[in-house]
Amino acid sequence: MAKMTNLYDVSKCTACRGCQVACKDWNQLPAVIEPFKGNYQTHEDTNGDTFTIVKFIEGEDPVDGVYWNFIKYQCMHCSDPACMSVCPQGAYSKTSWGATYHDPEKCIGCQYCTYACPFEIPKYRAREDKITKCTLCVDRVEEGLTPACARTCPTGALKFGERDELLQIAEERAKFLRANGFPRATIYGKVELGGLNKLYVLTDTPDKFDLPLDPKVPGQITFWQNWVQPYFGWLIPIALGGSAISFVTTRILANKNGDHTEGGHE
Repeated sequence: MAKMTNLYDVSKCTACRGCQVACKDWNQLPAVIEPFKGNYQTHEDTNGDTFTIVKFIEGEDPVDGVYWNFIKYQCMHCSDPACMSVCPQGAYSKTSWGATYHDPEKCIGCQYCTYACPFEIPKYRAREDKITKCTLCVDRVEEGLTPACARTCPTGALKFGERDELLQIAEERAKFLRANGFPRATIYGKVELGGLNKLYVLTDTPDKFDLPLDPKVPGQITFWQNWVQPYFGWLIPIALGGSAISFVTTRILANKNGDHTEGGHE
């Protein structure tokens, strides 16, 4: 199967949150009620029972003045996902068509994937001691269906299909927007982190939509992947051996000091 993905066009989105409701419905996720904070955004972030949200971003630009943007936010299904690289249980895998899948049966709830993700997407579900996230509707797609969010979108802001074809559509749409009142229109996901398996057409720069301009895997995670994890099996016995040597050495020195002290009293 060719690489498949969602394309989300913010210029066509009305923030109806139909995608958010459809995701809840298909995945049989319980409601999560958060206190009102003076914003139309219903959830501050994704959580263990909310895989996708629509963000409402308010800000002020020194040139354009006050702006108000909204954007669908969920797992980006990275081509080389950090979550999969750091998971000690192998709970993450990539499908042949590009979705990053998390297997809850293998998950131990360590949350290391949450800290590794440049978008902080995997979230902890306390009642099960597991991590959860968007699956790009693996169960639907592998039965020939469209992801619930894309199927529900009433304005065509969400499209599902082959990534290469959707990228061409995104390029044409961004070009059209730049020529029609949105000079900073751009595509997000084309090159970020080597290419995300979620594509965005934005009417402005990514930071105006609460997206990192240059997403990176945290440095300490890279250190763990490249230096600690490959040799972890050797480090444990070495550390235990070092502790044993330190213990014996300390006892010997303590005994010698004790002998000197007793001799001094004589």
